[in-house]
Amino acid sequence: MTGTGRDEPWLGHWIGAEPAPDPGLDDAVTGSASGRGFSRVLFRKEFHLDAVPETAPLRLTADSRFVLWVNGREVGRGPVRSQPRRWRYEAFDLAPYLERGRNAVAVLVSYYGRATSWWHPVPPEGGINGDACLVLDARLEGADTLATDTSWRVHRSTAWSALAASGIPCELLDARELPTGWTRPGFDDASWPTATLLTARHWGGLGRSRPPISPYGKLLPRPVAALGGDTVRPAAVLDARIRAKPSWEDDHPGARVVQQLGSPGEPVPAAALPVSATIGADRTLDLVLDFGAVTAGFVELHVDAPAGTVLELGYREKPKHPGLVTTTSDYAAGARYICPGGRAVYSALEPAGLRYLYLTVHAPETADVTVADVAVRENVYPHTGQAYFTSDDDEIDRIYRAGIRTVQLNSFDAYTDCPTREQRAWVGDGVVHQMVHLATNEDWRLAQHYVELANSPRSDGILPLSVAGDFEQYEGFTIPDWSLHWVHGVHNLYRYTGDRAHLAPYLPTVERVLRWYEPHLDAHGTLSDLPEWNLVDWSSVFTTGRTSIVSALWARGLAEYAELCDWVGNAGSAAWARERHTGVASSFEDFWDPRRGLYVDHIVDGERRAAASQAANAAAIVAGLAPSDRWQAIATAMTDPSRVVTRSWIGGDGGYDVQKEEDQRRGIQRIDWDVEREIVRAQPFFSYVVHDALARAGLAERIVDLVRDWSVFLRDGYDTFGECWGWGTPVHGWSSIPTRDLIVYVLGITPDLPGFERVRIAPRPGALHTVAGSAPTPHGPVEVVVSGENVTVTSPVPIRFVDPAGVSQDLPAGSHRWVMPRTTPTTITTSSGNPRA
Repeated sequence: MTGTGRDEPWLGHWIGAEPAPDPGLDDAVTGSASGRGFSRVLFRKEFHLDAVPETAPLRLTADSRFVLWVNGREVGRGPVRSQPRRWRYEAFDLAPYLERGRNAVAVLVSYYGRATSWWHPVPPEGGINGDACLVLDARLEGADTLATDTSWRVHRSTAWSALAASGIPCELLDARELPTGWTRPGFDDASWPTATLLTARHWGGLGRSRPPISPYGKLLPRPVAALGGDTVRPAAVLDARIRAKPSWEDDHPGARVVQQLGSPGEPVPAAALPVSATIGADRTLDLVLDFGAVTAGFVELHVDAPAGTVLELGYREKPKHPGLVTTTSDYAAGARYICPGGRAVYSALEPAGLRYLYLTVHAPETADVTVADVAVRENVYPHTGQAYFTSDDDEIDRIYRAGIRTVQLNSFDAYTDCPTREQRAWVGDGVVHQMVHLATNEDWRLAQHYVELANSPRSDGILPLSVAGDFEQYEGFTIPDWSLHWVHGVHNLYRYTGDRAHLAPYLPTVERVLRWYEPHLDAHGTLSDLPEWNLVDWSSVFTTGRTSIVSALWARGLAEYAELCDWVGNAGSAAWARERHTGVASSFEDFWDPRRGLYVDHIVDGERRAAASQAANAAAIVAGLAPSDRWQAIATAMTDPSRVVTRSWIGGDGGYDVQKEEDQRRGIQRIDWDVEREIVRAQPFFSYVVHDALARAGLAERIVDLVRDWSVFLRDGYDTFGECWGWGTPVHGWSSIPTRDLIVYVLGITPDLPGFERVRIAPRPGALHTVAGSAPTPHGPVEVVVSGENVTVTSPVPIRFVDPAGVSQDLPAGSHRWVMPRTTPTTITTSSGNPRA
């Protein structure tokens, strides 16, 4: 339960387990002090209340993550991911958890030591950073202010150990080492040392121990909603066997459960949990549980077993069969839990995504074991409001829901690529999540935070591949075009929110991103020989030499920036952006292949190469580089199924291709399609640009049929969209664009003026006879219902209705009905029943 944040001076001090080594003179200046590795530290404090207050606002934060309990009940977790010096705190109301008399507040703080996919260490300065640390304060009526100081008790736990792994952390917990009852009142913590005040010991720090101090700076409130969701249990026990215990080949629990799949074993009758069995030093109990679809959150497992019994958990998005080659996509995720003895509950600290849970139970001696229950407590961003979509086509409705679910499973404290593999906040991927949320979720805070979190440019102005994690810390190569999708995200917020005060601070970063490309302009005015990783998406596109695709994406960004600058009154930057856009447009014709009526991907050494893609041609349209009289012909050609071919440089046939990956690293790009005739299809991510191009070309009615391609993902129980055509993760946020399209293009609901001061309604239902839905706006939902030729719109703001012929008509807020023949002028009836021409 999230309480109200307070922008008041902090009463709590930063505290830790023990003093950090005193930095020497040089370290205090340069910040070269070293930090501790992985650690988990328990903090607790007891206090007395004569009466329970109506409210008890508390705020806290920690480095790296915390779990907060009051009187043995979990209150919340945090903080949200963020960069150093933009650190966030969480706020809760403790009143529902307090009791008259003795109370206990307990906080478990995890410190990861080395960067993860969603966290990286703050700059080392000595004194306050480089180890688990906590700051907390609360205002309680009838009691002294509760705040972190040296009266708190602290214990550096030996119950957890670290296991280095790529992607999602692997949790290893020996529950025998965890003090029983430490989160509840009355626990004897007399043997625990008192906490240490952590002070800023850099020059100028003056030994301060309360926020704001470096390296965390002024602590900022949580910018997004609290996460939550249902508790999900397995749909089936797919397998239960007793097997011989092997000599383990790997210490990772995910690898151990896979190792066990290689032997047949003896079946154990088990249609559902609980499952009981007797195991020994030479035998294991192995279970395979199927949750029916991918879920994401905290795994919970109830077990009854002797002390020392070990549970190896492997989390998988797809079933694992013995003999399958392990590839890049076969990421390991899992946990190990060593039982304390008797009935016990393992509750994961690290969130994970999975569909299948593989469990291997082993013990040092004969043991009776019962796996009583397994569940995932979902921890995803809430989907709120009245938005909906329905039609007379079950397939289309299923696609709409799948996009909602896919984005939800990739919406935590940031938009992520996938819950099962990395949970990274990729700067480019998130624009699709954002567009889906803007079109379908009344809560736009995460859509706004996507832009804020990624507003963390390198010193040269371009954005990292992903933010608030390992890739940002390392400051290595990036995907430059991902920054251009972020620019599009800023423009999306301009259109949907119309909030100048909120968006103006991002415009300097937008300009720095766009200016990063200027040194790479060639004599023609297009981009050439770009460094770093110019991905576009996973399709087989070419960006070497003079690149049409990235030039067009850059031009789209320039056009959007010019519009933003006009909006805030920055005439100088608007003129610069338009001048650069004109420069690209003046030479973009070099990429035109008049024989095929398409733009090619690139020009090398002055030679126009034959390879053409949906990406190049769609980007040319949305950037306004292709002449408008070509748009429909280009859009028709690039979506002609007889000419479109699916190819990827690194994947296909169900997974990543090891040889293709190696070729890609060596700069080898093998063409195995008819490059003179065929057009490379965009992968699901860049399909958002393709669909935007179709709509801009006046062919939005075709989109409803194109989104049917996403049904290929909705098989075998999966209810989410996969990463790529034929391979990749089965739940990838960047693939969710059909859900946006069904609102934005099929129902036709978009902002006509910034902030929905006027709404544009342009339904293009294609072959659908009946379609209805609503979309959120800052003024309330807008609803559109189409039945045959009849269209009804209910809107809290003025309406601009655009019929299929492109004829627009303006109407006031209210309820209006149209007769919309597909090829004749539209007849409009207002809410009062009066017809209008």
